[in-house]
Amino acid sequence: MSEKKKNVAADKKETSFLDKVVQFFVKLPKRLAQPFKNMWRELKKVTWPTRKDLLNYTLIVLAFMTFMGVVIGLLDLGSSRLIALLVG
Repeated sequence: MSEKKKNVAADKKETSFLDKVVQFFVKLPKRLAQPFKNMWRELKKVTWPTRKDLLNYTLIVLAFMTFMGVVIGLLDLGSSRLIALLVG
């Protein structure tokens, strides 16, 4: 009787492995498409800015970048002059 149980267990093991392989390939397209479906659902929830808001945000970013460029330029100029005084 124990041999019969071993044979049944061995058959289940082989069948389950083959089933797993088959199920992997059957479910593969759905598993590949799922992240894209989730991304699309999330993008539909996004509140997109109006044209006016987008223009305002863009101008704010450009003004900040210009300001930081000037600040960094002045720091660079100051540090260059300081090093020139110390070295020369």
